[in-house]
Amino acid sequence: MPPTSSRLERILLDSQLVTAEQLGEAKAAENGKSVFQVLDELGYVTEEDIAKTVADTLRLELVDLGEADVDPNAANAIDESISKRYKLIPIAMDDDEMTVAMSDPANIFAIDDLRIITGRQIKPVVATESDVIVAIKKYCRGEADVSEMMDSVTDDMEAELVQGSDDEDDDETVDTAPIVKLVNLILTEGVRNDVSDILVEPQDQDLRTRFRIDGVLHEMMRSPKKVQGGVISRIKLLAGMDIAERRVPQDGRFGIVVDGTPVDFRVATLPTIYGEQVILRLLRKEAAMMDLSDMGFLDDSLERLRTSYMKPYGAILVTGPTGSGKTTTLYAALNTLNTSEKNMITVEDPVEYRFEGMNQVQVNPRANLTFAAALRSILRQDPDIIMIGEIRDKETATIAIESALTGHLVLSTLHTNDAGSSLTRLTEMGIEPFLVSSAVDCIVAQRLARRLCPHCKESYNPTQKALDDLDFPVLAAEIDEVFRARGCKKCHDTGYKGRLGLYEVLTVSEDIEKLIVAGATADQVNKVAIAEGMRTLRQDGFLKVIHGLTSIEEIMRVTA
Repeated sequence: MPPTSSRLERILLDSQLVTAEQLGEAKAAENGKSVFQVLDELGYVTEEDIAKTVADTLRLELVDLGEADVDPNAANAIDESISKRYKLIPIAMDDDEMTVAMSDPANIFAIDDLRIITGRQIKPVVATESDVIVAIKKYCRGEADVSEMMDSVTDDMEAELVQGSDDEDDDETVDTAPIVKLVNLILTEGVRNDVSDILVEPQDQDLRTRFRIDGVLHEMMRSPKKVQGGVISRIKLLAGMDIAERRVPQDGRFGIVVDGTPVDFRVATLPTIYGEQVILRLLRKEAAMMDLSDMGFLDDSLERLRTSYMKPYGAILVTGPTGSGKTTTLYAALNTLNTSEKNMITVEDPVEYRFEGMNQVQVNPRANLTFAAALRSILRQDPDIIMIGEIRDKETATIAIESALTGHLVLSTLHTNDAGSSLTRLTEMGIEPFLVSSAVDCIVAQRLARRLCPHCKESYNPTQKALDDLDFPVLAAEIDEVFRARGCKKCHDTGYKGRLGLYEVLTVSEDIEKLIVAGATADQVNKVAIAEGMRTLRQDGFLKVIHGLTSIEEIMRVTA
């Protein structure tokens, strides 16, 4: 990484944004990052303040790349490696001049290089380094525009297929250049847009591709029906599936590297009346390596959970619908517990993330390796901690509960709507209530809500009546600010960017143990848990509204 220019360092010091000691500390801690990023991370000064000060001092224009109209032809007029090396991106150009957004416009070597490469005069403007990096990923792709790329690729494929075979499911088309190009484009666009799932869906007249971003599906493109067989076969080939078998569902996985970051895909196919639907789940290692404190837990809820998983035995259950982040929560807890002194064994279907130091078992029903069969064998392996991907039946539940009672820490998931329902669900499976009350130590119910976009969220003053109708826990007069979604280019006009968890953490107290043994309902258990300090999902969400993290509308959507 090129060093920060001495002129820029002088600007930071002369403006008194940072002290010499702070600048020296940041330079010593660079380790592959820039001084700007380190100063921001250390809390000394934000990138936005640095960019504004540099622009004012050098009398240059300050540009918000998230809102600016970037000319893709200009962005691709220089090699992507140069943009990355100097942390800059061209945003406009004509025959004589090129406008370049730079995080360090005092870098005369970068400007001279661009002048020689392009043969144009360089007009520098100032942007934050983070915005420049995002823009490089978005625009520097060797083509003018993503939508034009898609149209071009599908046109090429259609022409090639028309010249070749009329069979839309002809597997010989799987390795043609246009098909490979389109599939690669879909995958890389999915990664760059931070999607959780990619859906490739045959329709009556065409092939639809949708991305799930922050839990909500967005249609990205439609391709001609003629390319359907080749695209689906190409994905199946990457995932190691049988491309000749289209009558039964199949599962597979593969990995690629996008922008220097390895990404795994879990792939599942499902035969439909119009062809095979393909669902690709993106598995990012950094998501599974998250710390519990970064996942949206409020301090008291996190402390309740931490107290439970630090015990040497007992069962901790995480409950919620599919896609609510249960597995991520379990992995975050396991990361904390993963030490060389512990024998940790997981049983999963499938194994989504692979970790050093954990013994992970993949369920294989065809080989009769079910959750229950794997658990019976695991108990002979002297485990300290056991993670079960999901408790699905009585046999698995029985072994899990007995393991928790015999000196093992057991973590698993259930599918119930709230924390109290998990206890009654276990008894409904046929587990004796006294075993449930003794074994289960903590239950976490969770949902995922979208975070408000920090760049465009707007504050407003809700009426007291509106808050009363929602049973909002705080009076309107006591709220400093409440925010709602507005929408901008940085969040694709949704008003939201990223997600955070909503949690209710129920710890099994003596009173709740008595209720379980007495056969109490889930509502009765929840009432006692709330009286003992448990916060419901909606209450947890409302507190995050007060903290400015999400909106009332989003909480009502996910906790209805």
